[in-house]
Amino acid sequence: MNNKELQIEELIAPSVEALDAVVWGVEYLSQGKYSVLRIYVEREAGVSVDLCADVSRHVSDLLDVEEILPEAYTLEVSSPGMDRLLFKSEHYAAHVGERLDVRLNYPFEGKKKLVGLLAGLEDNSVVLQLDDEEYLLPLENVQKARIVPVFD
Repeated sequence: MNNKELQIEELIAPSVEALDAVVWGVEYLSQGKYSVLRIYVEREAGVSVDLCADVSRHVSDLLDVEEILPEAYTLEVSSPGMDRLLFKSEHYAAHVGERLDVRLNYPFEGKKKLVGLLAGLEDNSVVLQLDDEEYLLPLENVQKARIVPVFD
């Protein structure tokens, strides 16, 4: 997450926790006057439409008062879903053994997109297994990492 996203998460986390949920992650896509703020929330009992609406109201009011976002934005609140994005090192650690679709900021061995098995975390790097090879991808080079659901 970038600094703006971290700042937003820090601001809204207490409000979301007061609703018996946690902030899974924040995405802020600044595209001029068409900016989008996505907030992913999670809770043990599951995420409902009512929870998303409550979070949306609380967060919207909070952001309006704090004036963190200078331009108009569209607010989206949802569950992280089965194909969830991984935002923090704890997320990676909790999903070891699952397939990941990783998008990189800078090419690694000529590739900016890798799909493989998450083998772990090592020295602030993602260990991704592709076929018989293991690759160490520094977290700062990971633009997005998403779980690839496997249905048997």
